[in-house]
Parts: sequence; structure tokens; C-alpha cells
Amino acid sequence: LSLYAFNLEIARVREVAQEALAGEIRLQWWSDALGGGGEGHPVAAALLATITRYQLPPERFQTLLDARRFDLYDEPMRTLADLEAYAEGVSAGLIALAAGILAGGIDTGVLIRHAGLAHAIAGLLAAFPIHAARGQLFVPLEILARHGATREHVAGRQATPQLRAALAELRAHGRRHLREAQRLLAAAPAAIMPALLPVALAGPTLARMERRGYDPFTPFEIAGWRRQLRVWRAAKWPHRMFA
Repeated sequence: LSLYAFNLEIARVREVAQEALAGEIRLQWWSDALGGGGEGHPVAAALLATITRYQLPPERFQTLLDARRFDLYDEPMRTLADLEAYAEGVSAGLIALAAGILAGGIDTGVLIRHAGLAHAIAGLLAAFPIHAARGQLFVPLEILARHGATREHVAGRQATPQLRAALAELRAHGRRHLREAQRLLAAAPAAIMPALLPVALAGPTLARMERRGYDPFTPFEIAGWRRQLRVWRAAKWPHRMFA
């Protein structure tokens, strides 16, 4: 629980801090806290205890913090490699830490990377209208350029054919990572499956955006009961959770 509470804290830094400098200060506070200075903070204290108990690598937490610094600014994501590095930090890194708690030193890094990238890409695409409204752009510029789309299309909320094609390409990247994660699930230890459950929602999220008439600038949510059913099915039949 302390791991996910920590992730929630740092994922919300932009919304809570409102200004980049305040966000930087908050993230630095967490960095210092993980170095042993967080005893007076309930989440930090619980997280430090978890790190010690399960011998979690501190550098993974620092990678999470470093990746979240990107959230504080309105600089665009420039390349797909940049996006995947960000996703490895904020998504795959979190799954790896959870898997470390559940299964110790079992090496499932390749599976976790693909699952984490699929989860992050689906989540960022779902949040596209929110990010666009506040000037953030996680769709890589190189993908936009490949299809003749521009930042101005995004800023102007213009769902042009070019922008739709760029978003479709990024969805395809997410689908490829999800298929690869599904392929690797068969050999994965049962102990790590709970750490992967959030990724079970990546497929339905991508599917919503593949429907006819999808408007990339209109926020959507998967109904709560559908989310619960999907996660329940993934928990019951874990080796098909990404199918």
C-alpha cells in the first residue's frame, strides 16, 4: 500500500503544486525523504519500512521521481524513445517494484517492461484531452511529423486526419507491447500476477479509442463495473489478462 500511496503522491505533484518550482521542491523533498529524512511523514515512513523489509533498489524510486519531473513542464515529448523512457520510469518501474515485493528476485524484467509500456501508452492516450487542455503533449513530435500533424492541431483542438493517424500509430505501439506482454505471461510466476492487474485495463482503454466516431478531444471513462469485471477476470485467469 505504501508503494501505491507514494506513486499517487508524486503523480499528482503538478495538480497539487500548480507551479513548476513548487513541484520541483516537492519532488526533491521525496528524494530526500527516501534518503532517510521522511520519518515524520506517514507515507514516507511506511515506504522506507517497505524498502528495508523487501530490499527494494533505491535507484528505481529515484527513476520514478526523475521521470515525474517531466510532468511539471509543458515541453513536448520529442521521440518515441523519449516516451518509452518516461513510461519505463513511471509505469514499468512501479510494476517492477510491486513484483519485487511479491516475488523477490525473480527476473521478469522483459515482461514487466512490455506491460508497463502498454499501460503507460494507453493511459497517456486516454488523458490526451486533459493534457491538450493544459498545454502538455505526450504524443512524440516525431510521430506527429510523420503524419503531417502539428502541435498547433493539438493546441487548437483540431481532430484532423493527420492527428488521428498519429494517435493511431501510438495506439499501435501500445498494442504491440500488450501482445508481447501476453506472449510472455505463460512463463511468468503466479506470484507477480497481482502487480500486473492494473495493466488488464490497457486493452479496453485502447479499444475505446479505436471505435468509430472517437473524438480525441473528448474525455471518456470506462464504466466502473466494467473496470471491476475486467480486473476480476484478469485475477481469475491471470495468464490471459492481456488477451
